Amino acid sequence: MFDWDDLRIFLAVARTRTLSEAARQLDLDATTVGRRLARLGEALGTELFEQVGSGRRPTEAGHALFRHAEAVESAALSAVAHVTGESHSLAGQVRLSVAEGFGTWVLAPAMRDFHHHHPRIRLDIITASGFLNPSKREADMAVMLARPQRGRLVVQLLGDYRLHLYASRGYLAQQGTPHHPVDLRRHALVGYIPELIYAPELDYLGEVLAGLEAVLRSTSINVQHQMIAHGAGVGVLPDFIGDRDPGLERILPDHVELTRDLWLVTHGDLANLPRVRAVAQWLRHRVQALHDQITG
Repeated sequence: MFDWDDLRIFLAVARTRTLSEAARQLDLDATTVGRRLARLGEALGTELFEQVGSGRRPTEAGHALFRHAEAVESAALSAVAHVTGESHSLAGQVRLSVAEGFGTWVLAPAMRDFHHHHPRIRLDIITASGFLNPSKREADMAVMLARPQRGRLVVQLLGDYRLHLYASRGYLAQQGTPHHPVDLRRHALVGYIPELIYAPELDYLGEVLAGLEAVLRSTSINVQHQMIAHGAGVGVLPDFIGDRDPGLERILPDHVELTRDLWLVTHGDLANLPRVRAVAQWLRHRVQALHDQITG
C-alpha cells in the first residue's frame, strides 16, 4: 500500500518535470521529493518517470497515473471547498497566467479597482515566459493567444486586439519614414528572439513581410517597447502599448495591421467558484474597456 500523500509529490513532479522545481513548490528539499517519488514507484511496482537531460518525463504508466491522480486531487479540492464554504465565497487565492504586455498595460492599472471591490480575493498575476497551463493546475486561469485543444478546461473568447508597427519621432527624423513594407529591410527592426518565442502568435515580423528579421531582440515586450521608444528601431507593438506612448508614431498603418485573439482558459473544476467567476468578469470588463478605448 502506498502513502496517499505521495500522489501530491507525484503531481508536482509531473507538472514541473524537475525535482528541484517540485521541491520549491512543495516547500521540501529535492532529496525528500526524490525519495518519496521512488517510494511511490516501488509501491506500484513500476517506473513512473524517465530521466531526460536534467528533467523527468512521465513513462506510459506515469501518464496513466497522472490522469487518475488529477481526478483524486479534484475531488479532494471540491470536498474541501464545500466543507469550508469556500465554494460559495468571494475569498481565497486565484492564480492568473497572462502575457507580460497584457498584464503590465491592461491589468495592472486596474488592480486597485479590483481589490477595492474584492478585498478578500488574493489575485496572483503570473507573467512568466510562457503561459502556465490550467489543465495541469499550474494556474487556475490563463489569458492565452490561442484556444487550447485538450484538457479539462472551460474556454471562452474574451475579444481581440490590434498590433501595428511603431517608431519614435526621433528615429524617423534621423532614418526616414518607411512608405512600403519592403522599405523595412533598410531599417533596424526590434522584435522577439525567434528560438525563445513561447507562442507562435508572437512571431509577428513574418506576417509583415516574408524574410524580415529583428536585429534588436528581447523576450520581453516591455523591453522592446523601451528600445523603440528610445529610438533604437522599428517594431511591432500592441496598440494598447504603442498608442499610449505619445512619443511613438504608427508606421505603415495602411499596409500593416495584425489581430490577435484573447482566450480565457479556466480549469473545469474551478470555473464555477465565485472568486474565479469574479476574476473572469473583471477580465471581460478590462478587455471590453480596451476595445472601447481603441474604437471609441
